[in-house]
Amino acid sequence: MVSASVPNDTIFHPSTFILLGIPGMRDQHIWAAIPFCSMYILALVGNGTILYIIMKERTLHEPMYLFLCLLSITDLVLCSTTLPKMLTIFWLKSYIISYQGCLTQMFFVHTIFATESAVLLAMAFDRYVAICHPLHYASILNAMVIGKIGLACVVRGLLFVFPFVILIERLPFCGHHIIPHTYCEHMSIAKLACASIRPNTIYGLTVALSVTGMDVVLIATSYGLILRAVLRLPSKDAQFRAFSTCGAHICVILVFYAPAFFSFFTHRFGQQVPPHVHIVLANLYLLVPPALNPLVYGINTKQIRLRIFHFFMGRR
Repeated sequence: MVSASVPNDTIFHPSTFILLGIPGMRDQHIWAAIPFCSMYILALVGNGTILYIIMKERTLHEPMYLFLCLLSITDLVLCSTTLPKMLTIFWLKSYIISYQGCLTQMFFVHTIFATESAVLLAMAFDRYVAICHPLHYASILNAMVIGKIGLACVVRGLLFVFPFVILIERLPFCGHHIIPHTYCEHMSIAKLACASIRPNTIYGLTVALSVTGMDVVLIATSYGLILRAVLRLPSKDAQFRAFSTCGAHICVILVFYAPAFFSFFTHRFGQQVPPHVHIVLANLYLLVPPALNPLVYGINTKQIRLRIFHFFMGRR
């Protein structure tokens, strides 16, 4: 068991926290890090390539690709907020994180997750307009509108997540500083407190259901309308391509939201869920989508696929 002394003047707020990694799998940490590290490298290379191609090619400066650019940025930040520290825990046994560092990591994890959720909603709306209202696409989604949508995605995340920091700051910890997790998230920190965390629980559920939950409902509605429009297409080949594209998008969206909601509700109602199962799934929703998104949204798109091929073949 990892231990650390806690000075008397840090009883209210400890100077450091200790991240244990995956409970029950301490002996397998060095091996568990390999697939996590592989997915992280794939996320960095994939999203970095998408960003480079879109920024370099002026012909790709269109709404769909600009949203994809924003998604790649959020993916890079999302996985980079947790993976480097996780790897130092697994490989270097560096369990300690400062109190302020832990709150900073918590803030960025939840803010970027909320931002990415909003970006996925914006991309679903983009596809809805492109397929269901193609004649008005250019007028509805012009450069100014895209900029406002991007700004709104970020601001929304900041506004809804900042109260998490205030709710944690008000809690006394009474020397409790060991977090059975690989990174700092709101409820994993709040559970260490020696006071009521009811406000934390209520606000966390409210944000999960009213913000992220609403995103899921609106995304599902957008794809439902898209599929209805696709079924009206006269060409079976066009229907097949649209179904395959939408199906891939929906699978990635499910991978993003399903483990996230599982983690949210397990913290509050799932005491019977084995800790290692909870922690592994809590890491997957921050890592698997950033690794898959470049493949599903990027390389699966013909224009980007051709430019990536030309880039590696040394041709324009």
